[in-house]
Amino acid sequence: MASSTANSMLADRLRASVPAARETLRAIDEAHRTKVVSQVTVDQLFGGLRGVKGLMCDTSAVDPDRGLVIRGRPIGDLVDALPEEILWLLLTGEMPSKEQLQDLQAQLTARSEVPSYVWDVLAAMPKDSHPMVMLNAAILLMERESVFRKRYDEGMKKGDYWEPALEDALTLIARLPAVAAAVYRLRFGKGPRIASDPTLDWGANYARMLGLPDPKGDFTRLTRLYLVLHSDHEGGNVSAFTAHTVASALSDVYYALTAGLNGLAGPLHGLANQECLKFVLSLQEHFKGVPSDENLRQFCWDTLKSGKVIPGYGHAVLRVTDPRFTAFLNFGAKVCPEDPVYRFVDRLFAIVPKVLVEQGKAKDPWPNVDAGSGALLYHFGMKEFDYYTVLFSVSRALGICSQNVHDRAYGAPIVRPKSVTTQELQKILAAM
Repeated sequence: MASSTANSMLADRLRASVPAARETLRAIDEAHRTKVVSQVTVDQLFGGLRGVKGLMCDTSAVDPDRGLVIRGRPIGDLVDALPEEILWLLLTGEMPSKEQLQDLQAQLTARSEVPSYVWDVLAAMPKDSHPMVMLNAAILLMERESVFRKRYDEGMKKGDYWEPALEDALTLIARLPAVAAAVYRLRFGKGPRIASDPTLDWGANYARMLGLPDPKGDFTRLTRLYLVLHSDHEGGNVSAFTAHTVASALSDVYYALTAGLNGLAGPLHGLANQECLKFVLSLQEHFKGVPSDENLRQFCWDTLKSGKVIPGYGHAVLRVTDPRFTAFLNFGAKVCPEDPVYRFVDRLFAIVPKVLVEQGKAKDPWPNVDAGSGALLYHFGMKEFDYYTVLFSVSRALGICSQNVHDRAYGAPIVRPKSVTTQELQKILAAM
């Protein structure tokens, strides 16, 4: 049975902060509700609403010149934090004290036991099931335990929605490492499940349950870093926005998270790191080793001239090197500077931006986070590309679940934008 947040430090902190935050949002809406925040061009209408400001999200923002900023803190300043600290930060806007961190870790440990029926269903799934399907199936199975749905069915005040939402969020987050690690071991024939160790932090426990060799603890440190760097990315990316939309109908977080992660599984969202790694490995195969800078530069030009792109370079928002890429690059420089795959990542960083600037087409010639993360996972023996998105999902659950708690705390309405037909659009344009 999951622990209750009723007397937890996290719930106490939110009880103290939620009323003021509600009042701030209410006052802004009341005083400025007719003011225009964003306008939509025809190009944006046909281009996936890119750049249109139509959402509220306090957990993080992506600044073109600074990269990801979590609650006012640049991600580069958080690389040594534990994922649990990031969860507290996402939810409260503050880094936890030592006592608060220990209380949150105790909450997660108390909730971490995965129901036996989840293992039964995962074992019964087809052996070639995609790891993301297995993860999402496990999450949906556990929806039967949603505290939010039960409390809603019993009847509760709208102002209380956030408390059972927090219950569900913490239970789900607590169980994800064990579920995700079991998916890895079961799907790829790595042997039986490895039991959780309640003495370890959330990220270290996940790394341990994956079962990869880690004599120096470097893979554990990489796992923590990965979970921190991918934890949130404002509210408009496919996974976060999808989860927000589903949850806006008051579907509980089990439904919302799986919906978001189904979007994360798409090639244009969560698969980018494995595409980047495939490119690097193809370079290694082509050159039979690390080439000279000039040969690598020519290969990049040949790739562009053939109409292809160089994976991992460019970003929809950023106009600088993604600080998350820098964090991964610095990590690799410390733990595996001579690894041939890492060396390719390092040399591409020195060459590709210059080539893209010379080409003159890229708005952002700098690497994004995906340009380096896969190479480090590969170095530590995780060579099953289809699993990378599961690892991404465990991390992104921190942000999605935090946004869900905020939405319920601040009374976010159902998402219902207006669509227009082609004929309607033509009439609008003709009248201009």
